[in-house]
Amino acid sequence: MNVWLLAAALLAAGGLAPCLLLGLRGAAQQRLAGLNLAATVTAAVLLLLARGFSRSSYTDLALDLAVLAPAGTLVFTRFLAGEEH
Repeated sequence: MNVWLLAAALLAAGGLAPCLLLGLRGAAQQRLAGLNLAATVTAAVLLLLARGFSRSSYTDLALDLAVLAPAGTLVFTRFLAGEEH
């Protein structure tokens, strides 16, 4: 295990836990923030894994996620805007 894989494991364990907690509880806006933060943390974990395993395919996946996650957030925001309170 090298330092890149250790950093990926620590970020996955310590970074995704608050995102999941926020995504499972709270108001709809808080869940959306948790989802958006989880996508960012996941992209960072995939980049660290790509460096740790020396696999460029993980880098491609991380960059795809980084491009598509904000678009998904905008779609969910659009659904929340139509919600009656």
